[in-house]
Amino acid sequence: MPKQISEEEAHLLGIDTLHQEMDNGERRFRLVSSDGSSYIRTEASNNGGWQKSHYHKSLTEFYVVQKGWLVYTEYASDDKVVLKHLEQGESILVKPFVHHNLYMSAYTVTHVIKYGGEIENDWYPSLELDKLTIHLPESELVRMRDLY
Repeated sequence: MPKQISEEEAHLLGIDTLHQEMDNGERRFRLVSSDGSSYIRTEASNNGGWQKSHYHKSLTEFYVVQKGWLVYTEYASDDKVVLKHLEQGESILVKPFVHHNLYMSAYTVTHVIKYGGEIENDWYPSLELDKLTIHLPESELVRMRDLY
């Protein structure tokens, strides 16, 4: 039978948990390693909403949609915003230096694996992308879905 690992033992091995409720009502449940990698289960609120646009200098992120749908946005090199609609079972890989954001519809659940981090606190805001996306309401994203 497997031996239970206590929170204290896990901490001594470089693994911690961090659970938060974000300003937009999302709940995030994290398993974080001292090597910079992490796993995050994100549960959208009952209203849905935008996250904060950002990028990483060394982390790669792998997003998987378990339930619901989301819109992934990315600031392309030619100063255009790329939007991608992801449904249950779909995923996307985000490389370092890619400015990105998500709109998660109500009750959406995602899993994110972050790895390759060599910089502590490798999260940088992307105010440019926020200006282009966070004003878009869900109704507009649904209407535009067939266009992107």
